[in-house]
Amino acid sequence: MTADTGDATARQARIAEARRLRAEDGLSKSQIAERLGVSTGLLSKWLQGVDPPAWTKRPNAKDDLRERARELRRQHRSVPEIATELGIVKSTAYQWVRDIPLDADARKALFAREHSSTTGHGQMMAETRWSEYRAERDARQVERVNNAAESVSCMTRDELIRIGAMMYWCEGTKAKPWNSTRRITFVNSDAGLISVFLAFLRAIGVEQANIDFRVQIHETADAEAAVQWWAASVGVEPETFRRTSLKRHNPKTVRHNTGADYHGCLIVSVRRSRAIYDMVEGLVIGVVRAAGLPSAPCDPDRSDGSVIVGR
Repeated sequence: MTADTGDATARQARIAEARRLRAEDGLSKSQIAERLGVSTGLLSKWLQGVDPPAWTKRPNAKDDLRERARELRRQHRSVPEIATELGIVKSTAYQWVRDIPLDADARKALFAREHSSTTGHGQMMAETRWSEYRAERDARQVERVNNAAESVSCMTRDELIRIGAMMYWCEGTKAKPWNSTRRITFVNSDAGLISVFLAFLRAIGVEQANIDFRVQIHETADAEAAVQWWAASVGVEPETFRRTSLKRHNPKTVRHNTGADYHGCLIVSVRRSRAIYDMVEGLVIGVVRAAGLPSAPCDPDRSDGSVIVGR
């Protein structure tokens, strides 16, 4: 064995001893450096990757403050309220409590606190004035909605087809440069819009046997009940539905679509529908042109009621 080899072996032995004293005996760096006769700088290199013993860690002065902030958040306090009470900046308060969202009731209570009058009498007077305004506003809203609904007494086949095409272009799945699939897939949570879209499909001659249904719903909801509800809504047997698509739960997300009225979305797909997709795209282009381009004048008397879809 050469002198160099012996020195290297001795050095490795000292490194191993230093790491053992740190990990097993729990000595501080200064204690190990004194025992082995090395500098703390060199010792730091030897101890890379070895966690320091718990007794050498200094307590963080902000640990108690952070825990107090989280406690206040659990009491439904806002970030500004927490920052003010603890004497910290709002950004720090937010970082400490951002994983503790407020539920719907807590947000309502917070809104009430932040917008309440300074006195009970002032609050009562404000509520009286606003209740009268809200009643009048709501009555006007109902009247406008009813008048608009009654103005649509009937609809021609051409109108239904154009409406269906525009609905699909707004809410349906469309081909992209990175995904050129041209297939009719319509997703919506509104049973009324689903009803209109199915009427559109019937108007262009799509047979019921070529339409597939699938429910898309949050995994914490009652998926089976949703399938039953949607099946009754569209008038088919629940057994004909494809396997339900479940949305995974994100604990940090504050969900509002919960309760008995939540039925998820219905996915309506049409088999062998490339030609229908092409027709829909063409109708959308035509509607856009007719809406304002001078190069395509509209003849209001033209209504032959026919749309031909090749398969």
